[in-house]
Amino acid sequence: MNLFTLSFLILSFTFSLISADKALKPEQYPFSFSKPLGKIDKNSAQRGLQVYIEVCASCHGLKHVAYRSLEGLGYNKDQINRIAAQFQIDDLPNEEGEILKREAIYSDYFVEPYENYNAAKVANNGAYPPDLSLMVKARKDGANYIRSLLLGYTDAPVGFDVGEGYYNKYMAGNVIAMPQPLYGDDVEYKDGTNASLEQEVNDLVTFLTWTSMPDLEDRRSAGLKVIFFLFIMTIVFYLSYRKIWSELKK
Repeated sequence: MNLFTLSFLILSFTFSLISADKALKPEQYPFSFSKPLGKIDKNSAQRGLQVYIEVCASCHGLKHVAYRSLEGLGYNKDQINRIAAQFQIDDLPNEEGEILKREAIYSDYFVEPYENYNAAKVANNGAYPPDLSLMVKARKDGANYIRSLLLGYTDAPVGFDVGEGYYNKYMAGNVIAMPQPLYGDDVEYKDGTNASLEQEVNDLVTFLTWTSMPDLEDRRSAGLKVIFFLFIMTIVFYLSYRKIWSELKK
């Protein structure tokens, strides 16, 4: 075997290893908010909240989101109090100095699933479950990335060692510490929607997009108004320019 052939085989083997570990690019999905003037689908976001509470809240927190913010999804105060009451939070110390638990209320922030960082790691084999409040904003192409990641669990190729993790074709290195969280039919939607895997994932991503950017629609509306104002002012300035120079030419 000559030197050229040996080099070619080594390079081919190296590239095959690299391609095996390379994560796929996120699939682009036409979410309701993906268009420049798109809006959050409130019904989908409400279903996503249900998926979060029943499946994700046991591991992942939403520490930057207050329960009262759910008014932005169409809930009233009584409904929000019922949602918050599903979780226990530390109360003020009593007369004996003991800190008891109480039901969360409208004004509280989403309750954290673990007491502290170390407790979270111990409960998850050393891997810390990240907070999801700003996850869509924190990741490149966040909504499509999270959607693809949740749908990207599959069996590892023959000979691929995932160690104590799980194979995911959209994860960097193709190994993720989190086991597959959704399989379809994990919840029974209150509005009767069929809880397929893709439906659950789409709804959850819509909800997490709202938690990351609750003012998305307001900002887009304000931007549209600014653009319209600038357009009108451009016309006004142009007509003023024509009038001034036409008089000077005379």
